[in-house]
Amino acid sequence: MPNVDRRHFLKLAAAMGATLAWGCSTMRPSSSGWRERRDLYPQGVASGDPDADSVLLWTRRPYADGRDSAMLLVEVAEDPAFARVIATTSAKVQAASDWTCRVLVGHLPSAGEYWYRFVDEEGNGSRIGRTLTAPANDDPRASKFAFVSCQSLPEGYGNGYRKMIFEDERAAPAERIGFVLHLGDFIYEVVQTPAQVAKNGRRYDRVITFPVTFKHGKAVARNRFTVPGSLDDYRALYHAYLQDPDLQDARARWPFVCIWDNHEISWNAWQSIFEFAGTDGWVPGQTLKVAGNQAWFEYQPARVLPPGTKLDTFNAPNVQDVLLKPDDFDDTGLGTEPNNLAAINSLIIYRALRWGRHIDLLLTDNRSFRSRDPGSHDEIGPLFEGDTLGFVPEELWAQLDAGRAYDNGNPRAKLVMGDKSVDNYVARAAPQTMLGAKQKAWFLDKLRGATATWKVWGNSLGALDTRVDPQNLPPGLGKWKGEGYGLMTVYDWGSMYSERAEIYDTVRDAGITGFAIVAGDRHSFWAGYAAKTLPPAAFEPVGVSFVGGSLISPGAAEANEYNQKKADNPTRGLYIAEDKDGKPQSTQNLLLRHGVRSALEYASSKDLQKALAVRNPELAPHLTFYDAGGHGYATVRCDADSMVTEFVCIPRPIVRAPGEDGGPLRYRVRHEVPLWKAGEQPRMTQTVVEGDTGLSV
Repeated sequence: MPNVDRRHFLKLAAAMGATLAWGCSTMRPSSSGWRERRDLYPQGVASGDPDADSVLLWTRRPYADGRDSAMLLVEVAEDPAFARVIATTSAKVQAASDWTCRVLVGHLPSAGEYWYRFVDEEGNGSRIGRTLTAPANDDPRASKFAFVSCQSLPEGYGNGYRKMIFEDERAAPAERIGFVLHLGDFIYEVVQTPAQVAKNGRRYDRVITFPVTFKHGKAVARNRFTVPGSLDDYRALYHAYLQDPDLQDARARWPFVCIWDNHEISWNAWQSIFEFAGTDGWVPGQTLKVAGNQAWFEYQPARVLPPGTKLDTFNAPNVQDVLLKPDDFDDTGLGTEPNNLAAINSLIIYRALRWGRHIDLLLTDNRSFRSRDPGSHDEIGPLFEGDTLGFVPEELWAQLDAGRAYDNGNPRAKLVMGDKSVDNYVARAAPQTMLGAKQKAWFLDKLRGATATWKVWGNSLGALDTRVDPQNLPPGLGKWKGEGYGLMTVYDWGSMYSERAEIYDTVRDAGITGFAIVAGDRHSFWAGYAAKTLPPAAFEPVGVSFVGGSLISPGAAEANEYNQKKADNPTRGLYIAEDKDGKPQSTQNLLLRHGVRSALEYASSKDLQKALAVRNPELAPHLTFYDAGGHGYATVRCDADSMVTEFVCIPRPIVRAPGEDGGPLRYRVRHEVPLWKAGEQPRMTQTVVEGDTGLSV
């Protein structure tokens, strides 16, 4: 048994709103009389945030007989038959916490495999869950984890989880997954009634069939979506999502390590301010930010410390919905109005975990402390009047991102695009921040102090530039009003130039090797290099960067198939084309990796070699792989010498896979990165292990 302090663990458990279970060296058979009643535990069981001597366990046991609380017995064993029970405790479930239960099990051997279950006072038991503790910090063995994101269950099925379970059960013990890193959009707070979905309840080729109703929901975005209006509404989403059999089985097999993205709280939220398409101005969202935070805390077994939380319940601050004014923000873009501060600090989820000798995992919150997106200002609108391409000039965005710091503190008086200009409305604003000052200081300090072989940044938002070269468009395909390169998207780390550069400079200046980013949100697979600038500026990678495809949610390729149907659209070939057999191919893959000439050439000739022959080599040296239509998950294996990331891509998950194997694969691609020395640049090689990657490589 590890030599750990029970008193410390007791305090830690209480701070996390958890009951403590303490492992012991004297093992014994279970005497609980457990009999499985999954119907009484409708959201199953889960575990999360393991370290080398503890793990957090979770379940939900609701009661409808009018009581306020009940007691559960918790059992942890070294075998699935519970003949060697290593820890037991009693834990309370309460109506005030929606009948959820959190138990911190401490004093466990490292790198251990354990089984757990919950039993009510009548002997009715949950399903049995399996969990793992982390290897000791000096354990030299290779470590492996999976990462996933974006599981919009109204639009499909968790076939990726089923595939992951099937393969892991059959893998050699040394090649099995230690934990699942969920990078956000665990739930989608935007739901649609049949009347709100076009084409008789369908989006693209997907039928929207999701059995959730909000008690206090409201329609937004010109009645396109319905969003939660209360804590009960957020809880209803978790109730529904966690009854999905694939998701429930995955949570019962591995410990999950989770962060949130936008949809756990609100679609276009920043700090405690909501913005919806089709509405005017900001919507104060302090009460809903707290409600979303509380529901996440209740349903995710995460090692987080809500300020002032009491045992078994979330201590929600009493906040009012207040419309923030420009002078409510400090010099860094943080809203200092008391209700905003109370709401965004009601749950702090950024944290660090260690997994053996080879993985330091740093997790950040990219939503709660970020400044307002400068591209959301109405003032920018006149620059894009009459624009048909939808790309943002790279240089224009650099000015918006840097604010008053642009050109060493010499911002331009005007923002210009072609023959149009507007006053520079960010000339006195601080540079954009995704992390906020306090979290950024924490992150950089942890990064400098990380001692594992690989320093992995778990990130809800992609960090690879979405650069395009519209300056190379032939005549007649729309006039590029900007100069030089453009950006396809500007909402994530791919365009957060200033703050991203600060992070990458820290990696370089501190001589940090083994720096890797794993991210979600983009609903597509990406692999490449972490570099702060691209040609014609210096291209000097300091690490590697990956984005996993969405588990379920539709991606750009799917949208293009439906939104780019008109053959006479002159720019259609930039996004979608049919191959020689008439099968749709995502030419957007070529557009971002090789340039407009490659995309258009393939759309015309259906010949990939001809398309690659006219590529723009300056466009995207940072990208080694991109698939706009990729669904599935990724695995990461780290050892002393290399990091190997595999993209496991499944077909579009519009029907549930009928068998236990999760259905067929589209492809499996391996990206291998040898560990580099300080002062060197990383190098990545790729192997298509099986399947057809289309135009992705």
